[in-house]
Parts: sequence; C-alpha cells; structure tokens
Amino acid sequence: MDKEIKKGKEHPLSIVINNAVRIFTDLGFEVAVGPEMEDVWHNFDALNIPKDHPARDMQDTFYIKGQEDKVLRTHTSSVQIRFMEELIKSGKKPPFAIIAPGKVFRNEATDATHEMQFYQIEGLVIGEDINMSNLKGVLSHFYKKMLGEDTNLRFRPSFFPFTEPSIEFDLKYKGKWIEMGGAGMVHPIVLKNCGVDPLKYQGFAFGPGLERLMVIKYLMSDIRPAYHGDLRFNQI
Repeated sequence: MDKEIKKGKEHPLSIVINNAVRIFTDLGFEVAVGPEMEDVWHNFDALNIPKDHPARDMQDTFYIKGQEDKVLRTHTSSVQIRFMEELIKSGKKPPFAIIAPGKVFRNEATDATHEMQFYQIEGLVIGEDINMSNLKGVLSHFYKKMLGEDTNLRFRPSFFPFTEPSIEFDLKYKGKWIEMGGAGMVHPIVLKNCGVDPLKYQGFAFGPGLERLMVIKYLMSDIRPAYHGDLRFNQI
C-alpha cells in the first residue's frame, strides 16, 4: 500500500521575508547581501557608532573568541556599508536603492517580541533629492501592501548614530502600538566613510525586524515558536 505523501509547507517567516523582498523589488530596489560574521568597521565604526556606545558592549554584541575584530552582525546595516564601498570602488555613483534581508544576532533576553537571533530587512536609498517624505512614503506603501490598506502606521522622533534626523515607526496591533524598527536620513559621516560625497548626495535608511511583522500578519501572540522546530508551526 502506498503511503500518503504529505506536502511540505513554507515556514511563515519565510513567507513574510519573500513577500517583503517582492514588494521592495517591485519598487525598484536591488537585493544586497553580506556576511553574518562581520568586522567591527562595517558593523560599528563606518556607521558612526562610537567606541563607548552601549551597543558595542559584550552584553549586547556577540564577539568572536580569539578574534577581537569579529562579531556576529547586530544589524544588516553593515551590508549598506559594503555596498557603497564596492559601488565607489567600481567607479559608479548614486542614485541607487537596495534592501538587505538577513539574520542578525543580539545578546538579549528572549520574550514574546524579542529573540537573540532574528531577521531584519535593511533598506537604503541614496540620490540627490531624497528626503524624509520619500522614506515615509516607502514604509507606508510596504506595510499597506503587506497587511492591507487600513494598516495604521505612526512615526516618532528617535536617535541613532547613523541617521540624522532619526525616527522609529510603530504598527497598531490588538489595540496597542508595537515598535517595528528604526529609520532616518543617512548621517553625512556614514556617506563620507563609504566614499560618497555628502554635499551632493543624501538619502534614507530603515531596518525593521520581520518576526514582529509575522506575528501581526498571522495573528500570533509570540515570536518564539518560529524557532522551536515544531513542524506543526508550519501549518499556520
């Protein structure tokens, strides 16, 4: 007797990642990738994150034993640095728009909305006339495409060393606002560190996490089951 062959299903997080990439590439973004084990220059220094910044402490960053210059990347922002360096090295110039989806690592306590490893999708747009309204328009378009036209997104002031001005953005879920990520206009020092003329070019960057988006899309209460390896999770 032939056994019934059960078809596998795509993981909910994979569905969210693939849909996110599709939405941004439809807007003209190019996909860029980089290493998960990163050096301090690309992960911190080039992004204008000073040596005394709390994010660089051992309690937040996984450093590689015996390799003081190596860390597990804490964000995919390092990919934007590598992309701009290679762009300038090849003799090309802006404008450009990229996204960098990938896994990142932070040494923090896990709970319903936090994990030590999670997926982030970094976005970077650089040109001569890019402004904050472009950033808000791209993010609003993305979340409406992902979750529906009635999606409620808000922006609020914040601070990041690599953007100026900086904002954070939240989505309303079950009557409460949930933080989705940070964004802002790329700091001129970051552009200069990569060889891009900050007097001629400007742009924006954003870096939302994707697990929280998965939670909202599939009406979940906790992101942790995504990493438990239980095959029943794929039946969502």
